[in-house]
Amino acid sequence: MSSNSHAGRPASWIAVVVIFAGFLLGGIALPMGPNWILFWVGAGVVVAGGLVALVVDIMSDVVLEEQRR
Repeated sequence: MSSNSHAGRPASWIAVVVIFAGFLLGGIALPMGPNWILFWVGAGVVVAGGLVALVVDIMSDVVLEEQRR
């Protein structure tokens, strides 16, 4: 049984939620006409979430299991 955790830190999950919200906003904007202003706002939110992910060093949450022999 592995004792490694893939849960991540709360700061990393905040970055993921921001990115997901941006994708959701952009995805909702497209069938609404398309509403290009709302789409680009969503794209901006995704970029902002990416910057948050870089700041909180989201990739340090990756847990690699020991190599099996």
